[in-house]
Amino acid sequence: MKKILVQVKNLKTYFYVDKDVVRAVDDVSFSINEGEVVCVVGESGCGKSVTSLSIMRLISDPGKIENGEILFRDKDLLDLNKYEMRDIRGKDIAMIFQEPMTSLNPVFTIGEQMLEPLMVHLLLSKADAHKKAIELINKVGIPRAEDIFNAYPHELSGGMLQRIMIAIALSCEPKLLIADEPTTALDVTIQAQILDILRNIKDEFNTSILLITHDLGVVAEMADYVVVMYAGKVIEEAPVLELFKETKHPYTKGLLKSKPIIGQRKERLYSIQGQVPNLLDLKESCYFSDRCEHCMEICKNKAPKLNMDSKGHKTACWLYEEGVQNE
Repeated sequence: MKKILVQVKNLKTYFYVDKDVVRAVDDVSFSINEGEVVCVVGESGCGKSVTSLSIMRLISDPGKIENGEILFRDKDLLDLNKYEMRDIRGKDIAMIFQEPMTSLNPVFTIGEQMLEPLMVHLLLSKADAHKKAIELINKVGIPRAEDIFNAYPHELSGGMLQRIMIAIALSCEPKLLIADEPTTALDVTIQAQILDILRNIKDEFNTSILLITHDLGVVAEMADYVVVMYAGKVIEEAPVLELFKETKHPYTKGLLKSKPIIGQRKERLYSIQGQVPNLLDLKESCYFSDRCEHCMEICKNKAPKLNMDSKGHKTACWLYEEGVQNE
């Protein structure tokens, strides 16, 4: 039985805008086992990135983690002071941010930015850190490592910058790697190479990966376990094969139907009707009810709870609460 590395329990992260409250992450719970890839899926604005930033304790004003626990090796990260968290961040838990172009400092060379975590967390000398940085650049498949070490971020392509971000994240061999949309804005060939690198990291170091994405193709290729979010809440979660084989929630079904399939030609791709609800105007209801083809009266008046079936498949939907089969 795999050991649990991270447990997120009842996490609530809110943003205070004027007199309003945006419940970006609202009572979210899930866990990540050692050596496991957990994919968090959903549309833009559903709370995926805020969840990952909450784990890293990188929520800034006007945001605030209001409630919950984030247990890393049975230690609650929310109880740590900023110095204790700084020791964990980058060393035990590392993050690949969504935009490599803006994640690296443009006025420092790639090498200068790679040396810092190696010297701070691993206490390496500058010469040893330089040697380790060159090894990391080679490990992520970038040629001319010494030239890249001395280059500035603007001199590299998006795909190369993403590899450098992975190299920096790997530098201290973290137990948990958070990858926020690591293949966004990259062409298909580079996307495949980035995913191969992440897969090799998992296999070589037994690293757990929290992968944030909206691409179900990436989910099918990478995930061991899938968490589907909508409007700040978890609405479905299951092992990846179970989720694709026995999809339950109408929203998840809509996401799968909207994915183009090779060999199947359609006049129009399926799209989920309506829009994601305004997080400033959420009501006591199923947040997906306005867009759901199977909406019942109870859906408009009461939010369903996340319930688990005998296979460990969790779904927050009144169709299953009431024992109604979703055809």
